[in-house]
Amino acid sequence: MENIKVHERVCRLHPELNNDDVHMAWKHIIRSFTRTWTDQRECVAVGVDGKGRLVEMIAIRSQDGSLLVYHAMTPPTKKVLKEMGLK
Repeated sequence: MENIKVHERVCRLHPELNNDDVHMAWKHIIRSFTRTWTDQRECVAVGVDGKGRLVEMIAIRSQDGSLLVYHAMTPPTKKVLKEMGLK
């Protein structure tokens, strides 16, 4: 299983989420894709956390090979759902 790190600002900006919620949502991704047009090749994903909520996440691969989730929120934005073909 991949090593997934959640940036500390995620839970600070979205107190309705905690690290476990984000890890669970990443483990239960419904759809994901890589934004190849960005410099950092962001991975955008929507997954379901342990409370049954849809969670929008954006991550980049760190130099050590782990994924750093630097953005997560629930519910996902309409923009991301449309971008992923879920709306």
